Amino acid sequence: MSESTTRLWLKNPLAVFSEHDSAGGIVIEANKIVELVAKGAKPNLAVDSVFDASRHVVLPGLINVHHHFYQTLTRAFPTALDKPLFPWLKSLYPVWAGLQPEQIHWSSRLALAELLLSGCTTAADHHYLFPQGLEHAVDLQVDAAQDLGMRATITRGSMCLGEDDGGLPPRTVIQTEKDIIDDSERVIKAFHDDKEGAMIQIALAPCSPFSVTPDVMKASATLAQQYNVHLHTHLAETHDETDFCLKLFNQRPLDYLESVGWLNDKTWLAHGIHFDESEIKRLGDNGVGISHCPSSNMILASGICPASALEDAGSPLGIGVDGSASNDGSNMIQEVRMAFLLQRLKDGAENISHLDALRWATKGSAGCLGRRDIGEIAVGMQADIALFNLDEARFSGHGDPLAALILCGGHKADYVMVAGQWRVEKGEINGLDMAQLMAEHHQSAKDLAQRYFDKC
Repeated sequence: MSESTTRLWLKNPLAVFSEHDSAGGIVIEANKIVELVAKGAKPNLAVDSVFDASRHVVLPGLINVHHHFYQTLTRAFPTALDKPLFPWLKSLYPVWAGLQPEQIHWSSRLALAELLLSGCTTAADHHYLFPQGLEHAVDLQVDAAQDLGMRATITRGSMCLGEDDGGLPPRTVIQTEKDIIDDSERVIKAFHDDKEGAMIQIALAPCSPFSVTPDVMKASATLAQQYNVHLHTHLAETHDETDFCLKLFNQRPLDYLESVGWLNDKTWLAHGIHFDESEIKRLGDNGVGISHCPSSNMILASGICPASALEDAGSPLGIGVDGSASNDGSNMIQEVRMAFLLQRLKDGAENISHLDALRWATKGSAGCLGRRDIGEIAVGMQADIALFNLDEARFSGHGDPLAALILCGGHKADYVMVAGQWRVEKGEINGLDMAQLMAEHHQSAKDLAQRYFDKC
């Protein structure tokens, strides 16, 4: 939508994922939804332009609540194939130790572009690797999100518990506790926007129980409370993690989380697979969010998140594509389908609908981030909207358009709007030379791999 447009009507969509009657379309003014139009009706508000959406399924912009942008550089990496989480990480830490600033630049842009093309308008990234020379990785990620016009919650991750102190990562990729907390405060002050419609937010994200000390967990919780930002970490992803916590802390992962002051509604967790019934209730009672990462969980054979039980207990339940080395893709609409399939396998065909998966990827994900201005098509919400056409052979013969988008395997958005501005039109990102981006990114991946193999 150009600067001169006052109101735009997305007219007569094929289908809309909304709790409200909007079969006649959506009216957008500036960065917000200002009217929903009933079937067969016209807007009450005067409009300046009309977009014919009669070939499009319309969704709220999808919200990805767990990712590692830098991992796009090590997809299907030879030394990491066919391994569960801990051996997989140990095989890749020495590779990631060689990351350079330009590789964060290109990997962040590639990951965000991939997400945007799949209908994602808000992405949360968890960057926790800060080898020497990469101290300003968060700044580079913020630049990338701003360049593409996407919303982002950049979580300032951290690792300080090296393998020589009983942790998992090598010392080459960790920082001191002081450096972590000092830079966490810096990036909050520099980038965090707590206003409605914020484009960039910061959260604090010590990586995991097996890579940071309790002191860093506690200090991060204190800092998050001081600046009113969210907390994020990996938790209950594998049985190995549970064993690690029992051995090092004499506590299960959730008990450890509570002991360091994280069990509250400002926290969301990646994975959340291995919780028992009493722990699920505690999570729900405290409003702790969970990012379900189905593709990663299947590739690493970590287990299946009890998504419905967590949501029923009161936890915000969102979806994350996770790292593009444990998922090997950054496609959000495909991740919605994967969540739908995996949870249906777990809970039964009669208990999981495509509408559940769409809710998780929109309103549920927004809840994880503590945002009430995105994730829904409703009056007053931000105009973050993804439009998918069903013109491909895979959709031919469909009956229910919304169901077809998920069941038939939608993979690419036709149009995507963020804050009332078209960022994708006719399947292409406005102003982005995708071929050049892919060439630069591919070269960065080759350089990173070569740096590793030269040391071997």
